[in-house]
Amino acid sequence: MAELTVTTFVSLDGVMQAPGGPGEDEGGNFPYGGWVFPLFDEDGGKEIVANFAKADAFLLGRTTYDIFASHWPKVTDPNDLVASKLNTLPKYVASRTRSEFSWHDSHHLAEVVSGVAELKKRYPGEVQVHGSAGLLQTLIEHDLIDEYRVMTFPVTLGIGKRLFGIGTMPRSLKLVRSSTTAKGVVISVYRPAGKLLTGSFALE
Repeated sequence: MAELTVTTFVSLDGVMQAPGGPGEDEGGNFPYGGWVFPLFDEDGGKEIVANFAKADAFLLGRTTYDIFASHWPKVTDPNDLVASKLNTLPKYVASRTRSEFSWHDSHHLAEVVSGVAELKKRYPGEVQVHGSAGLLQTLIEHDLIDEYRVMTFPVTLGIGKRLFGIGTMPRSLKLVRSSTTAKGVVISVYRPAGKLLTGSFALE
């Protein structure tokens, strides 16, 4: 049975919107598209390639799907593992507004919660989510994510869509591994660890 894994770029204040370039996602008049680019380096690239190497299928929100579909089919280098994975593997799109998708091996996922359970049964390794801020809120709400791979960039943005939005359910996470790139990006891998625990430093 597959695991559902999430790979995402976030700012230090938790924003994940439009990391790749200007115009990528201007929702809410977000003005900082491309904030990842100045800090992305060889170390970060190796992490991304290592993640994509584990993919059996992808689950994407419609906005991220459209961004990917406008770019990756144009990358035809057979040695580009990311392009090869995205262009050849099944892609499932969670969308309330569209049901037809033209990129190779793309499929509509009309119902996320039950759909994820079915996808996990269908594949042996990983169903991966990249980007997809809106979709992630549903996955987080229903505790469907098996592993978070978070690349935290040393910038603050102040506005934008966040990985953990308002209404996120309180839960504990276990840090599996952590490393830092040459440009100061912190790569952290977390897995769910049950309910949130609390305590007190008060002296009795």
